[in-house]
Amino acid sequence: AGTAKLARRACGLRAAGVVGGDCEDGSVDDERAGDEETRGQPALMPALARARARQARDGAASLPEQVDAAPELPVARVLVDVALAHLDRPFDYLVPARMHESVVPGSRVKVRFAGQDVHGFVLDRVEHSEHAGRLAPLRRAVSAEPVLSPAVARLSGLVAARYAGTRSDVLRLAVPGRHATTEKQESVSAPPLDSVPDALRAAHEAWAPYERGPAFVAGLGAGKSPHAVWSAMPGASWPTLLAEAAASTLASGRGSLICVPDHKDVARVDAALTAVLGPGRHVVLTADAGPARRYRAFLAVVRGAVQVVLGTRAAAFAPVRDLGLLALWDDGDDLYAEPRAPYPHTREVLLLRAREEQCAALVGGFARTVEGAYLLRTGWAHELAADRATLRATAPQVSITGATDRELERDPHARTARLPRTAYDAIRAGLALGPVLLQTPRQGYVTALACDSCRTPARCPVCAGPLQLTAAHRPPSCRWCGTEQHAWACSECSGHGLRAPVLGDQRTAEEIGRAFPQVPVRTSAGDRVLAGVDPGTAVVVATPGAEPVVEGGYACVVLLDTWLMLSRTDLRTAEEALRRWLGAAALARPAEAGGRVVAVGEPSHPALQALVRWDPAGFARRELEERRSAHLPPASRLASLSGPDVDVTSALDSLRLPRGGEVLGAVPLAVGTQPDEPSTLRAVIRVPRAAGDELSRTLVEMQGVRSARKLPPVRVQVDPVALG
Repeated sequence: AGTAKLARRACGLRAAGVVGGDCEDGSVDDERAGDEETRGQPALMPALARARARQARDGAASLPEQVDAAPELPVARVLVDVALAHLDRPFDYLVPARMHESVVPGSRVKVRFAGQDVHGFVLDRVEHSEHAGRLAPLRRAVSAEPVLSPAVARLSGLVAARYAGTRSDVLRLAVPGRHATTEKQESVSAPPLDSVPDALRAAHEAWAPYERGPAFVAGLGAGKSPHAVWSAMPGASWPTLLAEAAASTLASGRGSLICVPDHKDVARVDAALTAVLGPGRHVVLTADAGPARRYRAFLAVVRGAVQVVLGTRAAAFAPVRDLGLLALWDDGDDLYAEPRAPYPHTREVLLLRAREEQCAALVGGFARTVEGAYLLRTGWAHELAADRATLRATAPQVSITGATDRELERDPHARTARLPRTAYDAIRAGLALGPVLLQTPRQGYVTALACDSCRTPARCPVCAGPLQLTAAHRPPSCRWCGTEQHAWACSECSGHGLRAPVLGDQRTAEEIGRAFPQVPVRTSAGDRVLAGVDPGTAVVVATPGAEPVVEGGYACVVLLDTWLMLSRTDLRTAEEALRRWLGAAALARPAEAGGRVVAVGEPSHPALQALVRWDPAGFARRELEERRSAHLPPASRLASLSGPDVDVTSALDSLRLPRGGEVLGAVPLAVGTQPDEPSTLRAVIRVPRAAGDELSRTLVEMQGVRSARKLPPVRVQVDPVALG
């Protein structure tokens, strides 16, 4: 491909991952509406299809056809959309004279590669090719729109190198599928700010409660690029603060990119940006916006019509012109971990981009991640936090059931009951002032059952799956096979009684409704997440992350089943639990207004103690020191290799580990159920942080060798978020 010699070599290659007619968001790419070869000629379609089929069969081995080259810069360097590691490099193609005007750096083209027409992006046009042979011409100029900016093209290479992936996989995440009808429409330019001094003054006032906040936004307004880790105070003002930071950056003539975890947060920040900047000065870029709407917003950004972008992880690669600020809210949320190869994390993408484009960075949240603490420890960022007096004025009163001897005397079951007397009294007192929020970590009705006599987990006699209750009027049923058990008996003690060690949000709402029959009870979980509720008297039962916002804050927030969130076997268990508790507790009113937070759990646990003190920074520093002593991220770099046992073993044998590297495992993930089905293994490679780049290069080389030899791929994840 690119030359006759390369074309002949590519005949036997497997062009896996070649883009077809489907967009990455599931829509149909209608770029064929602009195909000049077939427009208005329906009678020629069957003949063209047959001709192209014949050309696909035997055209790859033939020499490139003679075409007239473009008069200037006749060679295009094209990054072909083929997810094969050993082909992750640009290829040179000849630009025909008829495509001279439409082939520009960043535009989409189609090229002949490995016997078929595939998509690609033009990285550059040059005068001469380093290859001495005759170049194959471009097949078609799909669009003259430069959708791949030079900055994003460089970023895609950095992300691919960081996560041991290919640039084609990264570009599928960065550039949305083409929508030809939308591409023909003009993008309306955003109006300038009405008053730059007023914008800077408002930002200074909004950030005044934070010690270094005014200096941070002043630096943004002056065109500087400060880096900060922000510990937000409880309350609902964080969207406004992000909007004010974007306004200060826009006052300096630069753009901003703000990433938030989910659509609920997008709606809140969208409203804040509209209120602070005015309408038409920002766009929302999310993956679930639909093909036309998403592509319209993307084009407005790439054309420079809008300089402020808000979105989820899909917006991390938005080609903002004159980028001045990268902001990330709640960077510990697992929604930032991309589930598609090469599995980049939004925080790391934005930090790479901040270093590459020399722009400001703001990482904020109610909680602080260990990675945020590491940025502060290395001096790359400074801290934005309020002093203790200001924090106490805005934080609710936080307590843990059974924390004192006096409380245990009043209620001996304060530490063991699911809803002890202290929590019940707090709910009743809170309902006299306003709405009450109950956070429960499980969705559903009764998700687990156990024998009432011997506490043995209840299992299905048919498939040995766990039993559950889906409703109050339904018998127990198996979560695996669905078989209902009308006469279940314990296999250990032959008992027939069942107890529920874990209750879901529906069962919790049912019990609260019985305890307070005159109070409306609402649930927010799963696919029925509430964005907000009225400030009247009500009880809201929500799962973590689905808590609705209420104007003025909740009178009381109760955190149930904290032991369940702390029982996960994961590296980030305590950090994630505290993050979710702080997110719910921040929705409560200040203590001066009667706001109260009650956590049901073990008072001595460090995460719960950090919640009582409202000290996420101290907890993150402690976690960081423990990680450093145990040689765990972020003090080191990890990479996991998973796949069939034979493939993982051969991949490990071919690796040249950096100095100080070690292999942990491999451990079985799943055992084959059939005699000829291989077992699945996972091995973890650990190296010092300084050797992280070398580890990524080694993994890229390993994947390239396996791809060139047509060996089965091995799943590689660098610094995975979850490592149980």
